[in-house]
Amino acid sequence: MPPTVSLDPEQLACRIKQWGQELGFQQIGISDTDLHQAESHLQNWLDQDFHGEMHYMAAHGLKRSRPELLQEGTRSIISARMDYLPEPSARSQTLLADPAAAFVSRYALGRDYHKLLRNRLQKLADNIAAAIGPFGYRAFVDSAPVLEKAIAEKAGLGWIGKHSNLINRRAGSWFFLGEIYTDLELPADQAASNHCGLCRACIDICPTQAIVGPYQVDARRCVSYLTIELHGPIPEDLRPLLGNRIYGCDDCQLACPWNRFAKLSAEADFRPRQRLDNATLLELFAWDEAEFLQKTEGSAIRRIGHQRWLRNIATALGNGRPDPDVLAALNRRLHQVSDLVAEHIHWALRRLTGA
Repeated sequence: MPPTVSLDPEQLACRIKQWGQELGFQQIGISDTDLHQAESHLQNWLDQDFHGEMHYMAAHGLKRSRPELLQEGTRSIISARMDYLPEPSARSQTLLADPAAAFVSRYALGRDYHKLLRNRLQKLADNIAAAIGPFGYRAFVDSAPVLEKAIAEKAGLGWIGKHSNLINRRAGSWFFLGEIYTDLELPADQAASNHCGLCRACIDICPTQAIVGPYQVDARRCVSYLTIELHGPIPEDLRPLLGNRIYGCDDCQLACPWNRFAKLSAEADFRPRQRLDNATLLELFAWDEAEFLQKTEGSAIRRIGHQRWLRNIATALGNGRPDPDVLAALNRRLHQVSDLVAEHIHWALRRLTGA
């Protein structure tokens, strides 16, 4: 597409940020490609096996920390964030205190964010091309080996907190990230400074003590890893610590004092679907596979499959009260599930009955 205006790099960067906000992003920043500090931190994390079964974190050589190896010709990275919080955080606290309720991480209550953000990033790239003509780029939303949080930190969108999430002084941490790797030479923004100070709220609140030190998360103990990434049985010593969390965990974000500045998302696609924001464990445990696939269509939850969904809910039921309806539901499921799920059902029944 032929260029319609002449823009110097500074002007183009300003336009990119303006277009990003018009497309629904709350903030756009620009970074260079030097991620050597993040590369060292990643390697140290991998050396301690904190990634567990997430073998993709160790794959791809240095492409994750050296953008030009992933996308040849990359000279600048456009980093974008979009708020997703669908409801006040007090609602989450209420659900976590109710053992009969099912808690799903707030990011997964609505439509899968990958397609939405990728479409918006594509529109942003289209705007750039309309202004300057064809250029080299590639957009990412958790779709390739990209150190998105380190990039966003360099681009000034926030700092990486002690829980390893990105925190923004004016918006907390309830947001998604996406990137455009580009061959354009754009002026980099100033990197964000760290404002965690002496606070350790996220470390202290973690139900499984997965934050083994500031800025060090042992994923093998993390509830999000155990309920989403882990394919096999959840370690027995950790099961009681999961409470009623069946898909992900938000405790470290709920405890972060910076999230008092978080704003509710205006995106309709991030609103809760299928009553996942107030469903009971028994309701969700009753879904057969066809119902699970139908009700999780377009949702990030579908990726774990029906069997791990049941595995997680059986564990949560075992952490609740020995209600007759719960015991009956667990026993009904026993002969309809895989050995993996059956093992967690037996564990739940033993906990609830003392047998």
